[in-house]
Amino acid sequence: MSRIIIISNRLPVSITENEGDIDLKPSAGGLATGLKSLNSDKEIIWLGWPGIITNDISLQEKITDKLKDLKMYPVFLSQDKYDKYYQGFSNETLWPLFHYFQQYTMYMTSYWLAYKEVNMIFAEKLFKIARPDDIFWVQDYHLMLVPKLIREEYRKASIGFFLHIPFPSYELFRTLPWRSEILEGVLGADLVGFHTYDYVRHFLSAASRILDLSHHFLGRIMLNDRIVDVDSLPMGIDYDKFAEAVNDAETQKEIERYKKTIREGEKVVLAIDRLDYSKALPKRLKAFDRFLEWYPEYKRKLTLVIILVPSRSTVPQYQSLKDEIDLEVGKINGKWGTSNWTPIHYYYRSFRFSRLIAWYHISPIALVTPYRDGMNLVSKEYIATKTDGKGVLILSEMAGSAKELTSALQVNPNSTASIVEALHKAINMPEEEQKTRNKRMQKIIRRNNINSWANSFLTRLQELRKQSDKLLEKQFDEDTEDRLLNDYKKSTKRLIFLDYDGTLVGFKNDPMKARPPEELLADLEKLCDDEKNKVVIISGRDKNTLGSWFDHLPLHLIAEHGAWQKGTNGDWCKMNDLKDSWKSGIREFLEKIVDRTPGSFIEEKSYSIAWHYRKLDPGLAEIRKHELMEKLNLRISGTNLQLMEGNKVLEVKDNKVNKGLAAKTWLNKEDWSFIMAVGDDYTDEDTFKALPEKAYTLKVGFTATSARYNIDTVKNVQALISKMTAL
Repeated sequence: MSRIIIISNRLPVSITENEGDIDLKPSAGGLATGLKSLNSDKEIIWLGWPGIITNDISLQEKITDKLKDLKMYPVFLSQDKYDKYYQGFSNETLWPLFHYFQQYTMYMTSYWLAYKEVNMIFAEKLFKIARPDDIFWVQDYHLMLVPKLIREEYRKASIGFFLHIPFPSYELFRTLPWRSEILEGVLGADLVGFHTYDYVRHFLSAASRILDLSHHFLGRIMLNDRIVDVDSLPMGIDYDKFAEAVNDAETQKEIERYKKTIREGEKVVLAIDRLDYSKALPKRLKAFDRFLEWYPEYKRKLTLVIILVPSRSTVPQYQSLKDEIDLEVGKINGKWGTSNWTPIHYYYRSFRFSRLIAWYHISPIALVTPYRDGMNLVSKEYIATKTDGKGVLILSEMAGSAKELTSALQVNPNSTASIVEALHKAINMPEEEQKTRNKRMQKIIRRNNINSWANSFLTRLQELRKQSDKLLEKQFDEDTEDRLLNDYKKSTKRLIFLDYDGTLVGFKNDPMKARPPEELLADLEKLCDDEKNKVVIISGRDKNTLGSWFDHLPLHLIAEHGAWQKGTNGDWCKMNDLKDSWKSGIREFLEKIVDRTPGSFIEEKSYSIAWHYRKLDPGLAEIRKHELMEKLNLRISGTNLQLMEGNKVLEVKDNKVNKGLAAKTWLNKEDWSFIMAVGDDYTDEDTFKALPEKAYTLKVGFTATSARYNIDTVKNVQALISKMTAL
């Protein structure tokens, strides 16, 4: 039975070592909690760094043995690798860049090389324990190269990836020198998950612009041999754990203790965060100061409680941030404080769970205003503890949780005035309104909890794998190739149709640069020299270009989707009853589009006219393409013209011009014992449909097709032709 293997930077465990003795304490983190409650009978295994650096082999062995009982496998790293991979590339390159702090982003090659190496170390450790039928779930920005490494080892494996931080806009992501490698690494997964649709949109935009990968509007990317779905799957919390903890005896004791420290009529504003510049704590402090200036009547009636969890204290930006926060807290307390009132209570440490729940529960207001946050579970935890329904959440609209918690008072974290006014509204919000807002949010949080999130992701992942496997049934594999070559070898009359662009050669931004390479010409010549073969290039290209490239070879040419045909020694012959008088009106219309869209251009053929947009930015290309399709369809409605969409091209032609009709003219010329057709776009579907079932019809690329088989790439087509000529 397959297992679920979670690959994360850290194992969900705390390790302490004392004179050789090892003590393990499982973590109570959200992901660990969710996976414990999966509705699955599969074994769950974890792989990750154990949180301790040691070169002592015997200690490593002890830790490994201890972790086996928890079904965990450690990845040990040296101090140097850890520093450059984790502190370096992960947290000084990806973290600031993905949170829109480009000024803090370090583009250091040594960090990148360490990141690549450590991702490989994780993969190599994984391969020692993995099986091909396992389900792999890779977590977060530390391991963005691992999905591709798994895919290279196990081609048909079920692989998921989830990013727990924001994914930045294309304009920001493109500044990363290693952007292609990062995207390709993530796209090794079948399912790529983000907390919000904004991050999905940014990722798809980057994949489209950087890797030239088109995608379905639902977020589906079709690669050469599989489907990749990119979707928003917001992570939740263990709702019941937080809600029920309010009534625990230990929590109640803490609640009573805290209540004694709060004067009658005084309200607490709670801010809980990890030390990080993305959390915008200095801005919150300035907003609190401004609030007391604008509304002095709340002096001694409102207290800000800050719980700041230490984080990355060795990183210079974090040290500077801590100093700034300390200074600002001191200034505000000095400015507004009295002998019996301190405006800000500031704790720079972690709190145990019962104390955290107590602060959540007794605080009438929570101030959660990060500049940017992947999700922000603090906001959800706060709402879950409001068992009496009372309390107001002030939430940054830049936090991922803002997409779900729409009943919170949402603010722009860059606007001091916005935060001040939200504080004033929160203080004066009627209890009934508080309860109504919180009830809505609690319903969402309870339903979309951590268990639901984990189960949904893994269920979706397995469904996707089944869909990819189904499509792979038509894959042109080694067995099919052997069968084709065997049938080819024993046949005596062979008919071979070959499309050109996207089939024999790859696409170029300038179509005239897609000339056939010498190796291809040599193979085609060998194919034609075999007297058993009739080789036909059947293309949308204009006849003059095809003629200039292939006239010296003894093959047959069909140009402009069938408008023109030419034998090995003859002249070009056009299809009967074709007219071109319609082109002038279409050309004039397309010229206006080209004037508005630099980088696009018109290609005019004898009986068709095409608009190419391969050089365009993908976003603009989509807008112009849909605009043009809508207007052209209206223009040609009721005529004998047809609009065709090809690979980065729209073409208008006479509807009597059809590759399938052209191919049919060849079928009755001989009693063919072997027929093959290879093409890459929907115009070639007419050819596939026109041929008998026994024909070998091959579609280049991993898309739905009426062809019998999908063949991966142009290189695979070229390799197949070379093998045929060698027989």
